Amino acid sequence: MASSRTTTEPEETTMHGNTELTELLDSEPYYQTNDGAAYLGDSLELLDELPEESIDLLVTSPPFGLQKKKEYGNKDPDEYNDWFMDFADRVYRVLTEDGSWVIDIGGGWEKGKPVRSIYHFELLTRLAGSDGPFHLAQDFYWYNPAKLPTPAQWVTIERIRCKDAVNHVWCLSKTERPEADNVRVLQEYSDSQKELMENGYKDKKRPSGHDISDKFDDPKEKGSIPPNLLEIANTASNTHYLKACKKLDVDSHPARFPRQLPDFFIRFLSEPGDTVLDIFAGSNMTGRVAQDLGRKWLAFELQEKYLQTSKVRFMTMEEIDKIIDEDQSALDDFEEFAELD
Repeated sequence: MASSRTTTEPEETTMHGNTELTELLDSEPYYQTNDGAAYLGDSLELLDELPEESIDLLVTSPPFGLQKKKEYGNKDPDEYNDWFMDFADRVYRVLTEDGSWVIDIGGGWEKGKPVRSIYHFELLTRLAGSDGPFHLAQDFYWYNPAKLPTPAQWVTIERIRCKDAVNHVWCLSKTERPEADNVRVLQEYSDSQKELMENGYKDKKRPSGHDISDKFDDPKEKGSIPPNLLEIANTASNTHYLKACKKLDVDSHPARFPRQLPDFFIRFLSEPGDTVLDIFAGSNMTGRVAQDLGRKWLAFELQEKYLQTSKVRFMTMEEIDKIIDEDQSALDDFEEFAELD
């Protein structure tokens, strides 16, 4: 059964760069490792620099279409989809024929009303509807059981709605059969399945009409096939990234997704050696996970303060301590970027 790397402290990373990757773009990387490169700039322009069919997988969590403005920037729901489709055309061009585009996107509410916005569903129909360029290979749902009960007015004050704890994750592809293998993301069997496998199962027909054979207790897989509902609590508070930001006295990115999310899709939809891109990189969790899983990576980010601090994901704590102890100017750079708007 496939497993993901869960260590919080990264191994020492060679920062000399990968010319095979950096030669794909005319722009100079902001920083690079032996397996990837991060770029500061507008993703629309950086996507235009990439050759056709040069990216095997895109995994990204764009700013959502929310009425309330966030510090990392986001569009109003009314203008969101037109804005996003500019990226879609470019992603289609750079994606390999059997590649996939994974989009983690949350919903919103209509301004001042206990009514859900459907902007992200309208976006999906533009991306993969009858006139859309992509196929919807599958819809996934990221359930965060630790999500706060918001919006407070409707959930905790008037008590007329339940908390919104699910993000939609669209898995898009150019063809009907993109690169994918669920054997790479098999999960541990449940206790009930383990008990059934130990005690045996007598074949019979279920009320639904499905025939369950006596081989049900002896599956050929070494784990259970995951559902399209991914339960991941986004509660990590003591990760290497957060500890490094605290030690350097800089602000962490306010909207990070948990490493389990890109880990699942990178393993499911790509193979070692493939190139993974995040066009809204933020703290560059996608790049870090891709490198841990033996993939090459590219990261595009518009805000310098987030890209600068994302570099600590590829530095050991000893390297960070050395910056603090021996190179005060490097620490000053971190503080300067942390103050940027």
